[in-house]
Amino acid sequence: MVLTDPLTTIAVGSSESPARVYLAETLDGLYAPYALRTPVGKGPFPLILLAYGNGGGGLEWLETRLGTHGYIMDRLLEAGYACAWMRYRTEVELGFHDGGRLVVDRRQGMDLLNRSPLEFEDELAIVRHVAQLDDIDAERLGHVGVSHAGEMLFKLESHFPGTFRVGVACEPANHEFLHLTTDETVVINGETQLRNIERMVMRDPQRVRELIDEPLARERLAPVTLPVLVMGRDDDELQGIFRVTYDVMAEMGLAATWTTYDHPLHGYIFPVADESGVPMVDPVQERAISQVIEFLDAHLMSDRQVNPTPY
Repeated sequence: MVLTDPLTTIAVGSSESPARVYLAETLDGLYAPYALRTPVGKGPFPLILLAYGNGGGGLEWLETRLGTHGYIMDRLLEAGYACAWMRYRTEVELGFHDGGRLVVDRRQGMDLLNRSPLEFEDELAIVRHVAQLDDIDAERLGHVGVSHAGEMLFKLESHFPGTFRVGVACEPANHEFLHLTTDETVVINGETQLRNIERMVMRDPQRVRELIDEPLARERLAPVTLPVLVMGRDDDELQGIFRVTYDVMAEMGLAATWTTYDHPLHGYIFPVADESGVPMVDPVQERAISQVIEFLDAHLMSDRQVNPTPY
């Protein structure tokens, strides 16, 4: 059953563009929420899906996010884009690498899966749902993701190419996607037997290049033919992973663009509001967000004159 009516509507400050919260049916019959805002006026509008980090949190996470991270939405709305924060299931350790492609069969008249869907497949379900809404242009969809959500873009387009027209991957934590062999800074949690990678340092692209499974990485990247803006962060511990992602794409002739900024905030393109609700945005973040919107415009707003700004 496709639920095309919003579950609820949430006011966002004094904005004329409230958030409509929808539930998208996932590939295993559960539901993933997203909070959609559209510009004032008549659609259909191009859509940018926003994602940050690991999953979980559900509706409460979305409501909080609208209050603390509304600045990026306001900028996109001003530029003529519909936009939505989305929530998806929690990341499964090496689920993409070990699980392989999702296979759907039938048993007793119902779907039978070879594994549970993963977080990036919840994003696919949201894409399919939002594309059915009358005020969304299903032919002009983009993704802006930070950290693990940047990696999700690559996973999604690798397994389901053509889902988006354009993507932005800010600080994409692509260690699983590139099949990076971890170093001595990674330890196993004795209680859970899962890896703790929080202290992993991969700043040097050459070192990262030596540790990835490059043939496998190239095989996974080959279907990722959409234009992707890969954004690094100068002092990030994983800067080498971000850069190598771009380097391999460029060497393969894929439509990759590289940029990097010096900023203390992980996820600097998603400014945070202070306790009174005022966005804390500095000039570096303004430049970075402007570059993101210019990149989206170049691929989603064919009728808009885009004059790229040097960064």
